[in-house]
Amino acid sequence: ASCINVTFLFFRTGFLGPKGKRIFLFFRGFLGSSAMILLYYAFQVMPLADATVITFSSPVFTSLLAWIFLKEKYSIWDLLFTLFAITGVILIARPPFLFGSNVTGIEGSYTDHLKGTIAAITSTVSAASTFVILRKMGKSVHYFLSIWYYAVIGLIGCVIALFVMNEWRLPYCGRDRVFLILIGLLGLGGQIFLTKALQIEKAGPVSIMKTMDVVFAFILQILFLNHLPTWWTVGGALCVVASSSGTAIRKWRQSLKKAKQNEI
Repeated sequence: ASCINVTFLFFRTGFLGPKGKRIFLFFRGFLGSSAMILLYYAFQVMPLADATVITFSSPVFTSLLAWIFLKEKYSIWDLLFTLFAITGVILIARPPFLFGSNVTGIEGSYTDHLKGTIAAITSTVSAASTFVILRKMGKSVHYFLSIWYYAVIGLIGCVIALFVMNEWRLPYCGRDRVFLILIGLLGLGGQIFLTKALQIEKAGPVSIMKTMDVVFAFILQILFLNHLPTWWTVGGALCVVASSSGTAIRKWRQSLKKAKQNEI
């Protein structure tokens, strides 16, 4: 069935897509793949839980960007959730101009921590921008094209980056190669289960349950990396989770209200 869909799509619009939508498809692929690359970089240079928490501010930035570029409604509640998310990110990053020059509780050097924070924030904004672009295109572009651009542009970008950094080789350690395979398999599995969950349940409850990623990130970080989170990180996590959960609940209630009105 997938092969038939791809063949039909090729003869209908070609793999470049409709002329008026190609620029949107390009930025969808570029921003989507950039978000994933920056997220993996953040995982390498800063604590797992910190990077995970920052990425969970994505729904808040999505609402803000949708208000700016799509003219969607942006209420006082959305502003409050945005401020909560920014507060959480600040508590995690702990910039010296607010917390003093001697920042405590940072794993490794503060320079790496700051680089990871910037990468995680940029990844979050890029992911939010991707959602807005997909919303802008709507159903006028087949979803296969969106996935196609994401995969191809991501592959090209990674190949270019690897050659520039002269890192085009497999890890020498066999264990690291196994970890790379697990990253691919677990990442694919996560996307499959998330897609299946969205097929059988509304987006609101799924988004709320997905905040459990933060809890698991803290637990796995303690168990396997032997790194205890600081109270600053816990406080930042509470702010971000409250913000993203509030945004998800509000969107869910709005969709239920709209569905009831349509029934009437």
